[in-house]
Amino acid sequence: MSRKIFFITFFLLVSIASKAQVYSPVKWKMGVAKISDSEYELRMNAKIQDTWHLYSQSVPDGGPLPTHFTFAKNANYKLIGEVVEQAGKLIDDPVFKLQIKFFEKETTFRQRIKISGNKTFEIKGELEFMVCNDQSCLPPTYEDLLFKVNPTTDLNSKKELAKPQIKHHSGDLALVDVVENFDTFQKKKSTKSNVIISAPRENPRSLWSIFLLSLLSGFAALLTPCVFPMIPMTVSFFTKQSKNKTEGIRKAILYGISIIAIYIFLGAVVTWAFGADSLNALSTSVWFNVLFFILLLIFALSFLGAFEILLPNSLANKVDNQADRGGTIGILFMALALAIVSFSCTGPIVGTLLVEAASRGGIAPFVGMFGFSLALALPFTLFAAFPGWLNSLPKSGGWLNTVKVVLGFLELALAFKFLSNADLVLQLHWLEREVFLSIWIGIFASLVLYLFGKIQLPHDSPLSHISVGRLTLAIVVLSFTIYLIPGIWGAPLKMISGFSPPLNYSELQKGLGGVVSNETNTALPEGAEYGPHNIIAFTDYDKGMQYAKKVGKPVMIDFTGHACVNCRKMEDNVWSDSKVLEILKNKIVLISLYVDDKRELLVNEQVISKLTGKKIKYIGQKWSEFQTLTYKTNAQPLYVMVDNNGKKLIEPTAYNPDVEYYFNWLNIGISKFKL
Repeated sequence: MSRKIFFITFFLLVSIASKAQVYSPVKWKMGVAKISDSEYELRMNAKIQDTWHLYSQSVPDGGPLPTHFTFAKNANYKLIGEVVEQAGKLIDDPVFKLQIKFFEKETTFRQRIKISGNKTFEIKGELEFMVCNDQSCLPPTYEDLLFKVNPTTDLNSKKELAKPQIKHHSGDLALVDVVENFDTFQKKKSTKSNVIISAPRENPRSLWSIFLLSLLSGFAALLTPCVFPMIPMTVSFFTKQSKNKTEGIRKAILYGISIIAIYIFLGAVVTWAFGADSLNALSTSVWFNVLFFILLLIFALSFLGAFEILLPNSLANKVDNQADRGGTIGILFMALALAIVSFSCTGPIVGTLLVEAASRGGIAPFVGMFGFSLALALPFTLFAAFPGWLNSLPKSGGWLNTVKVVLGFLELALAFKFLSNADLVLQLHWLEREVFLSIWIGIFASLVLYLFGKIQLPHDSPLSHISVGRLTLAIVVLSFTIYLIPGIWGAPLKMISGFSPPLNYSELQKGLGGVVSNETNTALPEGAEYGPHNIIAFTDYDKGMQYAKKVGKPVMIDFTGHACVNCRKMEDNVWSDSKVLEILKNKIVLISLYVDDKRELLVNEQVISKLTGKKIKYIGQKWSEFQTLTYKTNAQPLYVMVDNNGKKLIEPTAYNPDVEYYFNWLNIGISKFKL
């Protein structure tokens, strides 16, 4: 046994020794380019070491920290638009369950400015960024930016660029890099480097999901009382007005193409008006989410029968008059008339699709409108080609309004997703997981009662019996509602993981009834909280160490981050193992120090950093500096086993998904602890 411990210890020492270092994987170079007599461009180029990646400026709430630039106000200039970034790489992150964009190897950010005079001046700013690799993440890094703008330089002169400085606040030193002419620097780069500023490349899976959702929404819109009755009317018009069947089919195909063109044009207008990148950036803002909560709430109430959303009658009449014209123009206006007449039913669906597509960014609104209009146009074309099929269509009736009401309930549920996003960003804790799920349970339970005929709404027809289709849908919705209920008490509910607030954004931290399973209902120690898997954890080093001395246990310091991907992987895949979990709950005191905690320190705790020379403002900066100075590394996760006086029991370990390795590491540390 002693030999086994020796070899495990030796392996740990060798493996950790190679990892105990302070990383600085991103090198920044800054430049100022003259665009015209009054416009300049601030350029911020990042060279990123292999295996590391830098995150975009637009990261959905609940993901890693985004890159962020701030520029001090100055009467000599004003900003033009936002900082523009390159294409980057967009992935579906399996840990955060979000679409996240990041950059590898090299990227450039650009900010245009307009100057107001001819004198030389400086622009000061600050850069905040975060980088990760497959093994670890680094805490947020803050850089002081300084740009020198000289309006007297000639537009075509290579002296047009200033020589700004940037202070690196990571590692053991404050390095100062003087940047040469930016054009010269650009020429030195590899010709393979992509410096094209464009919209982020869409993830194919994301676009396919938008297309399929829009296609299904289009088929749902067909079954509303505003659209369905128009299918036989319109097809009969084409067949009667055409000299032969071939002409009728040709006109119907042109009619279908016109419908698609109208809705694609709408998607293109939305993308053009707001910009491909700005739509995605807006989706993470508070006001965007609150605005669309209100918008979807209005759509839902409209579908439920509170009122109808109608376009002006004058517009409908003008379009209808144009539709009476013959030829291609007349058919195009007939398609436009369909869009206007059916707006009270299709408007809320189209609006919801554009909201969802806007949250994805890029060309998603264009793709969404294509899918929706394709579903809307197909029946008119197919029934014109095969008029006999019209006899197989069900007759119009109350079931059409039922479809509309069901869509209204779905719109209402989706509205609260956007309100939840705003609540998460502001950390208001008004719409925590239990409240959100209770609202959804109420919405879908009401839908079940409606489908069973227990609730009637203004435009419903009397219900003498329940059809098989309606009963089937009621059972499906009832099953989904029952599935949601355990989530109030901590069930993961993976089916809706992208919609509901995360498990840790919750009132109930201890499970059913406020009691941790298989444990006594004891009060939490001062300064402690329930962490992953209901492990009692301290988030303050001093309080955790005091408690460890009191109970006579060793300490595991967990240097982690709210946005640390591999920290979550370790917690989900390693800490969840029964034998590891038993140690973490009963044999050690866990102190989790979040290096990206953006809460401000008390004024009397804001000391000057020994690494950067700047004031430490945030709690996360305090723990990051503590980790770097004490353990000579700034990567997370980092796990350190110490006694209750802070003395290391075993060399720290980092990300390693091997459960047996981690279990043995814990046991070796505990075996060296002496009271």
